[in-house]
Parts: sequence; C-alpha cells; structure tokens
Amino acid sequence: MQPNAPSLIAPTANPLLERALRDKLQRRGETIGSLGELEPLAVRIGLIQNTLKPRFRDPQLVLFASDNGLAVEGLPTPPGHGTSDRVWQALKGQLPLSAFAASHGLNLSVVDAGVAERLVPHERLLMRKIAHGTRNARVGPAMTIEQAHAAIRAGMEIGQSLPGNVLACASLGVGGHECAALILSRLTGSPVREFLQSSPQMDGNLLTHLLVVTQGAQGRHRDVSDPVEVLAAFGGFDIAMMAGAMLVAAGRRHLVMIDGLPACAALMVAARIAAPVTDYCVFCRSHGHHGLDYALNQFHASALLELGMDSSDGTGATLAWPLLRAAASLLTEVAEGEDPGPSRPGDLSGAPAAGDELR
Repeated sequence: MQPNAPSLIAPTANPLLERALRDKLQRRGETIGSLGELEPLAVRIGLIQNTLKPRFRDPQLVLFASDNGLAVEGLPTPPGHGTSDRVWQALKGQLPLSAFAASHGLNLSVVDAGVAERLVPHERLLMRKIAHGTRNARVGPAMTIEQAHAAIRAGMEIGQSLPGNVLACASLGVGGHECAALILSRLTGSPVREFLQSSPQMDGNLLTHLLVVTQGAQGRHRDVSDPVEVLAAFGGFDIAMMAGAMLVAAGRRHLVMIDGLPACAALMVAARIAAPVTDYCVFCRSHGHHGLDYALNQFHASALLELGMDSSDGTGATLAWPLLRAAASLLTEVAEGEDPGPSRPGDLSGAPAAGDELR
C-alpha cells in the first residue's frame, strides 16, 4: 500500500442525492419545524451510506491500546493509570465510556496493538500486538517501516472483520497524545506546541518539558515527510492500526467516529493515503483541550458535542452516538401519512444505480 496509490474510497459527493435528501428534510420540516444542526448531519449520513433511508447496524467502539517509547522521557501519567490498567478498566466496565457504550448499544472492544505488558485473553480483547511498545522517537524511529506497514495491515484486517456499519475509534496509551502531536505537526506543518498546550492555564514547566521532548524528536527526524515514514518515526502502533481500520471502514461506506488526538493523527495519516476518507468521518471529543481544537481545525471540523469533559478517549463517541441515531431517524422513520419514497439514489432518476444497496 503506497500513499500515492489510486484510492479505492469513493467521495461521498452526489448532488442529485444531496438535493433529494434536503428536499425530504424540508418536507418533514413543514410539519415538525426546523431541527437545526441535525438536518445537515442527516444529509451527511445519507451521503455516506448512499441512500435516502440510512440505517445503522451493530455500531462498534474500538479502543486501540499501545505504549509509546516517549514515555521514558518523563511524560505525565496519573498514578495507577498505566495502559494495561486502562485496558482492564475498559473491559471490566469500570470506565464511564464502558457504561455509556452498554447503555447506548455500542459494542465495545479493545485492541492490544502494542501494550508493553502481556495481557491475558478476554472475549472482547483483540490480540494484534506488533511489539511490546514502540521505541523512543527522541533517539531513533519509534518503529521500523515494516512494523508501520504491519500495523496498518492489522488495522485493515480488523476493519474487515468487524460487523456493522459504524466504527468509533479511540486510543489508550501512555505517550499517545505526544506522539499524535508530533505526527500532526509534521503532516500539517503546524508548530507542535499548538497540539500540546491544553489551555492558557497549563503549567508552564510541564509544557516546557513536553516541548523539549517533542522538539528533540522532531530534530532527530527532521527530513521525514512521507506519511508512513512520519508514522514510523513518531507514532504508536495504535495510531497505525486506527489508520488502517479507518481506510477500510470508509471503503465500505461506513460511518467513522473520531475521538481524541491520536485518532485525529491516524485520520491525518489515512487522509494522506486516500483523501476521501475524511468524507466518512464525524468528530467527537472527550477533552476540553486546546490541542484538540487545533487538530479539528486542520480538518475544518467541529465536534458533535461540547460537554467540557476531561475523560478517556472514546467517552465523547459514546455520548455523541444517540445524536447520530436521531439524525438518521429524520430520514428513515416515516411520518404518519407520508409517502415512504425511494431508498436508492438510482430510483431518483428511474433506473437503479450500479452498486446501490437497498437499506
């Protein structure tokens, strides 16, 4: 898989279908009134699924877990919150995201992409470990090019194996935020500080330390620009696997939910490989973090919900999911006395479109 290879991901742009979706919402609005931002969200969902009647099936929330070598540089880690601890808290239902996922019908699983410790099997734990954590990007590449490709392929295999047509991606791992900041900085040409600073009130000594660590890594790999090479230089196995899973999900016209800075970094890598992948993405947030604001700006996007949380990545996706279901229901649920109308875009012109699926 080369970044310049022809994309197998179709852009979602379809003027005929978009006009039909907007007309349908306008007719619905004549009886129920305007529903504001839910309406353009419904149009996006219809375009993603290429149908006038979008339906969601077996939504999947996947947490990709990995340890990152930059952690040895003294990155902040809350006591008792190592990567393996967070994995088991998620699997045992001890995190808010676990409870929210169960409440809203999201199927939660965790991928061991590269946790430093050996994890015991669990029915919702996918063992895809590339290595026991990446290396320190400040002293050398975080992973080899071969490992980066292997992790992307593993993510693609996960994307192919998951049921349903919704994939919510988030990350667990010490050092993941800093690795994501490095990837986003290099691929966008933005200062790494913008992705690291949590708020104007952030502790100055902590920010200075993070800048010393990350700028040291940037200097070590100053000539790297190819997206997969950037991923290998700075990234985590979790970010690489998320990128692969996102590419496959978009290729299958599935909705992709992006939650957290590492997920944004994975999407940036995926978009450099196949630009239309971003058409299939909506953004969630579990943190009120300036760096995440800056990352979303790189995609000209905003988060579905702004709740001022500071929680585990994935929490925002679980809370945004009912909003997406509500938006889709505007097009799927038939009001009393309303003409059910066609499902497929091809029916709009009287002939079926190639590859259309009846939803």
